[in-house]
Amino acid sequence: MEPMEPVYGAGVLLTIAAVAVAVLLFLIIRLKMHAFVALIVVSFITGLAAGIPFGDLAEVAVSFFGSTLGQVALLVGLGAMIGRILEVTGGAQVLADTMISRFGEQRAPFALGVAALLFGVPIFFDAGLVVFLPIIFSVARRFGGSVLMYAIPAAGAFAAMHAIVPPHPGPVTAATELGGSIGLSMLIGIPVAFVAWYVGVYLFTTAYAGKIMVPINEAMSRSTVSVGGGGSGTDGGTDSGADDTGGAGGPSDISPQAAPPSFGLVLGLLLLPFLLIALNTGTATLRAAGVLGDGAALDVLIFLGQTPVALLITLLVATYVLGTKGRSLSTIEGLLNDALGPICAIILITGAGGMFGGVLRYSGIGAALSESMADLGLPIIVSAFLIATLLRVAQGSATVALTTTAGLISAAVTAEGLSDLKIACLVLAIAAGATVLSHVNDSGFWLVSRFFGMDVRTTLKTWTVMETTLGLSIFVIALGLWMVVP
Repeated sequence: MEPMEPVYGAGVLLTIAAVAVAVLLFLIIRLKMHAFVALIVVSFITGLAAGIPFGDLAEVAVSFFGSTLGQVALLVGLGAMIGRILEVTGGAQVLADTMISRFGEQRAPFALGVAALLFGVPIFFDAGLVVFLPIIFSVARRFGGSVLMYAIPAAGAFAAMHAIVPPHPGPVTAATELGGSIGLSMLIGIPVAFVAWYVGVYLFTTAYAGKIMVPINEAMSRSTVSVGGGGSGTDGGTDSGADDTGGAGGPSDISPQAAPPSFGLVLGLLLLPFLLIALNTGTATLRAAGVLGDGAALDVLIFLGQTPVALLITLLVATYVLGTKGRSLSTIEGLLNDALGPICAIILITGAGGMFGGVLRYSGIGAALSESMADLGLPIIVSAFLIATLLRVAQGSATVALTTTAGLISAAVTAEGLSDLKIACLVLAIAAGATVLSHVNDSGFWLVSRFFGMDVRTTLKTWTVMETTLGLSIFVIALGLWMVVP
C-alpha cells in the first residue's frame, strides 16, 4: 500500500511519532495494558493524528496487520511445532549429553551452550530454558561449582537464537517490515548467533559470571518436572530479549514410550531447513547471475527452499521419524495442537506491531524520520540500533522494540534501495538493540532470576550484563558485515 500524501510537515509528523511511542510506553508500562491492545489503540490514534481519513483508517490498519501475519504466523507456527516434536521425544537431552561427551567434562559449559544453540533454532527462549533446566541442574551437580557456569551459556544461547534467527517472530517481523529476505536472514543469522554467543556469552561466563558462586536452586531442581507446559505466559509487555510467550510443554511431557532419537538424527532435523533454504538462495543467486537458466527442476528447488516450505518439510519429516515412534496419530495431533496455544499471543503482538509500523509508513512519518536521520549524519544501521535500544530499555519487550523500530526505519530502507544483504545486517542491528540491558521490566530477567535462585542484584550483575555483551557482539558483527557486503 503506497503512502498517502503527508498532511503535515516533517516537524509535526516527527512530533506525532514521538508522542505515539511515548503513549505506547505509558500504556504498557504504567497502565499495564497488554501490548497487543496497546499497539492497536496507538495505531488508530497515530493514524488520526497524522491525518489519515476516518473512512480509510480501519482498512489501512487491518491491511498492514494482515500482511505482517501472512509471514509471521506461518513461520512461527511451524517452528513451534518442530520444537514441540523435538522436545517431547528427548531431543534436547540427547543433544546435551552427546555434546558434553564429545567436548569433555572440562568444556561442559561450552558443550551445553552449543546444544542449546542447536535446539534453539526452532524453539522459543522460555520453552527451551524450561526443557533444559533439568539438564543444567544435572550437569552442575555432576561437575560442581556455580550453577551460573552452566546456566548462563545455555540461557544466553536461547536468547541469541531467539533474537536474530528466523523462524523466531522478532527477526521474521523485522525482515518482513524492511522488505528483506527471511531465508537470507536465517542463513546469515545462524553463524552470527554462534559467533556472538561465543564472544558475548561464553567468554563472558568463563571470565566473570561463572565465578560468581550461586548454588543449585534445590527447590526449583526438585520441581523441574512440574515446570513445563506453557512456559512463562505473556503479559505482552516484557520478554527476554526473546519474547513474551511461553513455549509448549516441558520435561514432564517427554514420553517414556520410545527410546530417545540419535544425535545424528536430531542434528539432521535441525540442519534440514537450513540446507533447504541455502539451496534456494544459491540457486536463485546463480540464476540471477546468468550461470543457471530457466527450468522446472530449478523452480522446484527454489520452491522447496522457500522458508515456509522448508519448515513444513522439516515438520513432516520430524513427525514421521520421531513423533510416530511409540505414539498414536491422535497423540501426535494433540502434541502439535498444544504447540500452537502458547504462541498465539506473540503472533498477535507482532501483527499489531506490523499495523503500527504500517500506519507510520502510510502517514508519511517513516519518510520524515528517514530524512531527519539523514540530517543527523548517522548511518541507518547505527540509528536502527539506537532506536531499538531506547525502546528495549524503556518498556522491556524485544518484540515491541523490533517491530516498532523496523516500522520506523522502513521508509528510509525503501528510499535507499538497500540490498537483501544490507537489510539482513539491519535486522541484526535491530535485534542487537532489542537484546541489550535486560532489567526489571523484562520477564526474562525474572524467569532467569527465579529459576536459578538469584537475587535482583546478582541477576543484574550477571544476566543483565550478559545480555548487553551479547547484544553489543551482535551489533559489532552486523556493523562489520554492513561495511563489506554490497
